[in-house]
Amino acid sequence: MALLDTPICNFDWPAPDFELQDPDGQTTTLQSAMGPKGLLVAFLCNHCPYVQAIAERLAEDTNELKATGVNTVAIMSNDYDLVPADSPANMKAYAKLSGWTFPYLVDEGQAVGKAYGAVCTPDFFGFNAHGGLQYRGRLDSAAMGNPDGRTRELVHAMRQVAETGKGPQDQIPSMGCSIKWR
Repeated sequence: MALLDTPICNFDWPAPDFELQDPDGQTTTLQSAMGPKGLLVAFLCNHCPYVQAIAERLAEDTNELKATGVNTVAIMSNDYDLVPADSPANMKAYAKLSGWTFPYLVDEGQAVGKAYGAVCTPDFFGFNAHGGLQYRGRLDSAAMGNPDGRTRELVHAMRQVAETGKGPQDQIPSMGCSIKWR
């Protein structure tokens, strides 16, 4: 398991289009996922201890963001033949267990993960309503530790994006397990 950090935010980089299905075969596109104030694209998987540590906080934070007009979509780009815990059937069960209400999509060919330049799980891309990248940071200050008193960096950043269309200049990279490429 390689531990990686995400690159710094490339402000206004345009969100690559996608059309992916969830484990039940429901299709989601970039356009259909976009909220009136923005979109959070999260690259996640089931087996990563970094994702497991934040899963419930992510559910809470994304529900709050949805109320501000920022939608969320999660994409699983790992090679699940290599990591069976990340299979579509397991994705569906893990999303339910974690309380995720956003679409959790299978990137079977890994083209979407590569188009976004995703490097780890979790890897967060926060876009404004025009599809310009404004956040490429971590969920919060707690990371894998105790979440009491955490600074909710992603929520604060995406609220700023919802209000102004621009993200904060100072961002702390997300850290996690490398994406398992074919």
